[in-house]
Amino acid sequence: MSDTEVSPGVAATAAWVEEFVVGLNVCPFAGREVTRGSIRYIEVDGRRLEDALVALMEACHHLETTPEVETSLLVFTRGLADFDDYLDALAMAEALLADRGYEGVFQLASFHPDYVFDGVDDDDPANFTNRSPWPVWHLLREEGLERALAHYPDPEAIPERNIERLREIGSDSLAEQLAELKARFR
Repeated sequence: MSDTEVSPGVAATAAWVEEFVVGLNVCPFAGREVTRGSIRYIEVDGRRLEDALVALMEACHHLETTPEVETSLLVFTRGLADFDDYLDALAMAEALLADRGYEGVFQLASFHPDYVFDGVDDDDPANFTNRSPWPVWHLLREEGLERALAHYPDPEAIPERNIERLREIGSDSLAEQLAELKARFR
């Protein structure tokens, strides 16, 4: 694959950001970054935890040296398909960020095709706020997040608003949307 070619996993994830995250306003800050072209998508092979963590550190370095990139999405097109394995890897990634002094600098948000919030039924549409076509670690600049939140009225209401909206749409429809996105880019 050349540098200009985009993998199916990255293409599906970018479409998910545009059509689902921005389209349903799940994240009211994402549209600005899509428009600015300040989101970096990185395909990562997650079959070896060490490789995933190296990719995370490389993404941190890239954000440190490239101010025009606001956020990076590490898309795991191989590995981390099992949600429990994904959560274990995510915990290691968060520990590594803290160990390397990135706590308060960068934050990891997590997305997975089988994401289930603790204490929530598997089929609750609320889980779709964190479901994506592929496993993803979303590396955000804390400073940018704080800036966005400071200019947004009542940011604490975002999760409840999203849950309400997604429950209105329903799990079946949301699952179909994710499956269609993934299938479209195979």
